[in-house]
Amino acid sequence: MEENQNKEPEKQGPVVGALATKQQHEGHDHAEGEEHDDDDTGHSEGDGHDHGGQAGSESLIKSRWALWLSLLILLGFILLSKGFKVPVAKPVEIGLMVIAYILAGHKTLQIAFRRVKRADFFNEFTLMTTATLGAFYIGEFAEGVAVMIFYELGELFQDLAVNRSKRSIKALLDVRPDKVTVKRSEGNKVINPSDAAIGDIIMVKPGEKVALDSELLTDSASFNTAALTGESKPDTKEKGSVVLAGMINLDRPIELKVTTAFKDSKLSRILEMVQDATARKAPTQLFISKFAKIYTPIVFFLALAITVLPYFFVDDYVFNQWLYRGMVFLVISCPCALTISIPLGYFGGIGLASRNGILFKGSNFLDVMTKVDTIVMDKTGTLTKGVFKVQQVVTDMEKEEFLYLTASLESASTHPVARAVIEYQQDKKSEDPTEVEEISGHGLKGKVAGKALLAGNLKLLDKFSISYPGDIKDIQETIVVVAVDGKYAGYITIADEIKEDAPQAIKDMHALGIKTVMLSGDKSVVAQKVAKELGIDEAYGDLLPEGKVEKVQGFKDAGRHLAFVGDGVNDAPVVALADAGIAMGGLGSDATIETADVVIQNDQPSRIVSAIRAGKITRSIVWQNIILAMSVKAVVLLLGAEGIATLWEAVFADVGVALLAILNAFRIQGKKI
Repeated sequence: MEENQNKEPEKQGPVVGALATKQQHEGHDHAEGEEHDDDDTGHSEGDGHDHGGQAGSESLIKSRWALWLSLLILLGFILLSKGFKVPVAKPVEIGLMVIAYILAGHKTLQIAFRRVKRADFFNEFTLMTTATLGAFYIGEFAEGVAVMIFYELGELFQDLAVNRSKRSIKALLDVRPDKVTVKRSEGNKVINPSDAAIGDIIMVKPGEKVALDSELLTDSASFNTAALTGESKPDTKEKGSVVLAGMINLDRPIELKVTTAFKDSKLSRILEMVQDATARKAPTQLFISKFAKIYTPIVFFLALAITVLPYFFVDDYVFNQWLYRGMVFLVISCPCALTISIPLGYFGGIGLASRNGILFKGSNFLDVMTKVDTIVMDKTGTLTKGVFKVQQVVTDMEKEEFLYLTASLESASTHPVARAVIEYQQDKKSEDPTEVEEISGHGLKGKVAGKALLAGNLKLLDKFSISYPGDIKDIQETIVVVAVDGKYAGYITIADEIKEDAPQAIKDMHALGIKTVMLSGDKSVVAQKVAKELGIDEAYGDLLPEGKVEKVQGFKDAGRHLAFVGDGVNDAPVVALADAGIAMGGLGSDATIETADVVIQNDQPSRIVSAIRAGKITRSIVWQNIILAMSVKAVVLLLGAEGIATLWEAVFADVGVALLAILNAFRIQGKKI
């Protein structure tokens, strides 16, 4: 089932191509209407019916005209000969059945032949070919054709399921515009987004999609962000706010300043994440793939044994009778229901999550989320909005000079606290700092107007042995303390607010029996206050990045299966350490998003619970399919070996169960999380 690993998908964008590749990787290299190179690499079979992803389910069904004609011939023959008892001459019956068989199974026969030429005898294509030709050999023409037709119908249902999953994720491609209007001195010019440069001014009309990550220059604007965040409510942004590629401008012409190259935009990285996700298999998938490799040759030899061994033990041995039993056994044993429905289940889970603004970087993380019993969260930007407002400025210096120096240094940082200081000072002058050094978990060090500056938390002043008034420690709000030329100069108090859905998110986590923990670099008194308000089980403040790592490692050593949710650069090490690292992707830093296993695009804590539910729904349906397939096959295998089950029962056990499993996997797409 490892065909086509090196086959490059058709050029339809990274997501669709990846989905086609995934489909092929999972054992479906069965092609329709395409020519294939017959090389010796074994990577040329099939396009995975990828045209279905483009033309839709209707064209995919229409493209199988040969299958429908074959089915019509079979049904017509059965109706005449069995229903109306019209005698049909044997040569006519054989001719009709051969035509129907070739119409239905010509691609399967071709692929089986190529596999055999490469000494690959044990796969679903050679298995179905052997079983159906064996049925022809013993004169069961209609049954042989029926097996092939129903097998092909199973393949069609698989393609329809993959097509639906493709469309649910392929919608991401539709939000990436292929042109952008750039403001030039000689007039506006329409160019490809990849040709735009950082700093370019772009124009976006109402109803148009933003092509590049940008900064809003217009006073205010409303955007539809559903494609990125799964959130249908319009998002109103003010001048200076970040606007991401893929958002739709709703109400007025706007101007934006490009801040990120096209290839580095959040939308482009989202597409890359989804592509990478298709390459990471869940443990259940890996097990089934390995199982099928061992299982298929075993059942081949068992079918051979059922056919041949009775010759030595049965007095009235009839070869055709035992060959028929062997063929029944072969048809029943085909592992299609497992190799098709299980990847589709995980595929559906990734699609379900993506429609809700949650990106899983691999189906394996869907499984990981089902085992999480502890969720550890950062505070700022995760549970709180991270949109700080300056409340108070206290300094012995001239206030204007103090703010000028502080805002100039903070302009080198993207931290929400730094943005609050810059925004407070935005109508005033500032300058670019020099010799800037970001001291993780502490703050910034640099030079402004020839003065040496420190701006950060109290730990920063402690680190440089700078004394400060003792009563500052009693301030509960977040503060930025500033030192100029090695002396304490004052502080700025900044307030944050809790996200609207954070209290309900914590309640939902507790309802699932999950322990909640908050780790923050902010002061302990602030961390405890927020934790109490939200009902979080444990909270720790005053933590440097290494302190967060130590706490998380402690939980892991205690046997907890945990997810860590964060958004800042200092969260990246902990995100990497956790069983499941979750990044807040809207405001989150690039380092954290790249390190994370799951990305929440709209920054809502409630989506953490949705990610867990997506994992649980997917795992439940996958195991339903495994139990269904194995149970039915076990029963019918025994009946087939005893000669009780016919090829019709074998068809149900193989294709029927595969169809049921595929339809069950379909249900994931309609679930609500």
